Amino acid sequence: MNLYATLILAFGMSMDAFAAAIGKGASLQRPGLREALRIGLIFGAIEALTPLIGWGVGIAASRYVMAWDHWVAFTLLLVLGGRMILEGFRKKDEECEAPQRHGFWLLAMTAVATSLDAMAVGVGLAFLQVNIVTTALAIGASTLVMASAGILLGRFLGPVMGKWAEIFGGVVLIGIGTSILVEHLGIL
Repeated sequence: MNLYATLILAFGMSMDAFAAAIGKGASLQRPGLREALRIGLIFGAIEALTPLIGWGVGIAASRYVMAWDHWVAFTLLLVLGGRMILEGFRKKDEECEAPQRHGFWLLAMTAVATSLDAMAVGVGLAFLQVNIVTTALAIGASTLVMASAGILLGRFLGPVMGKWAEIFGGVVLIGIGTSILVEHLGIL
């Protein structure tokens, strides 16, 4: 795989994280560059690990991983998104004070859910002559940049949206999960 194809793949793999990061950034209280980079690093590291894991199990278990990855991603994103929507509706307008930062485990769960497609890509790459380390690093770096940018973009959306920011973030996560499921099932 040439450099151009690797960069396109990396950019494509980072788009789910970008969309999720916008929702996460919108639900925070004016996240700064440091918080954006922290979240971007969590998303990027996980997004870089998943194709390595997929590549590692690809030869032995590709049909099992590819048969279930979309259901796992959909379920995780549905649960996380549903939780965000419920929390958004539970807030009254006057208690719209957004948190300063999201917890590591919540971010890691979101990152895992949005990176399961990268694991499936890793499975596919196991059958090609690809430098998986370089490809995984490109995917991780692209995700770091895109997720950080998503957080900063969400920063501007959060104050405008108020309590609806968390609801928006939940809808985005559910939308990503549904998109992954529809794409893998070949419905559209």
